[in-house]
Amino acid sequence: MQASFAGKVVLVTGGTRGIGKAIAEMFLANGAQVIICGRRAPEQPLHRDGREAVFMQTDVRDTEQVKQLIERIAAQFGRLDVVVNNAGGSPPVLAADASPRFHESIIRLNLLAPLDLAQRANALMQTQSDGGVILFIGSVSALRPSPGTAAYGAAKAGVISLVRSLAIEWAPKVRVVALSPGLVLTDDAREHYGDEAGLAAVSATIPLGRLATPDDIAAGCLFLASPGAAYATGSNLVMEGGGERPAFLAAAEAKR
Repeated sequence: MQASFAGKVVLVTGGTRGIGKAIAEMFLANGAQVIICGRRAPEQPLHRDGREAVFMQTDVRDTEQVKQLIERIAAQFGRLDVVVNNAGGSPPVLAADASPRFHESIIRLNLLAPLDLAQRANALMQTQSDGGVILFIGSVSALRPSPGTAAYGAAKAGVISLVRSLAIEWAPKVRVVALSPGLVLTDDAREHYGDEAGLAAVSATIPLGRLATPDDIAAGCLFLASPGAAYATGSNLVMEGGGERPAFLAAAEAKR
């Protein structure tokens, strides 16, 4: 994916590793000034094509830290063109075994924190002549059952609903969009999908025959933030490699 983001300021939350890192690198490669944030600094500075991402330590669940983050970006760069609300996730825990405190923390990280950041980013973008783009990373967990990560799936379903509402409230200056990945091959993939044999078995259920790479998702983000998607707002781009093979087909074949 190629698009010019020269002169644009892009914030990627959770941009120090995994999908967030790939998103940050792709925006850097396409000319953007990139800010990444997280609770811990990356082990090595993030470089691409002679440019380096600026790290700003932030826990996105802390409203005061988020306020300071946006204020610092405005003071240092004078504008904010794109926000990628990527920070999130959940360890696998059955809903019956999880505590109310655990569920609350998952909802806060995956729904309330990105909403807080989006509000503050929108306030800045509305003052800019060309507005901006706020992109939420959703999940197919919002669109189908999410056993083992029920609160996470519910939070992501909230994100998809949120995107549609904010797109109306903040138009026409600010576009609000979502990208919902399917199964992605990250460092954490084995926690969910098992060893190499498990990954191969899971990949076989996907029509394209593999899990997505972080770069696949990054390319989708670049498109949604680009002028090529100028008429997309309230939209949810689902990137799942064709989806998961329906279980009833395997059951019917086994019976035959």
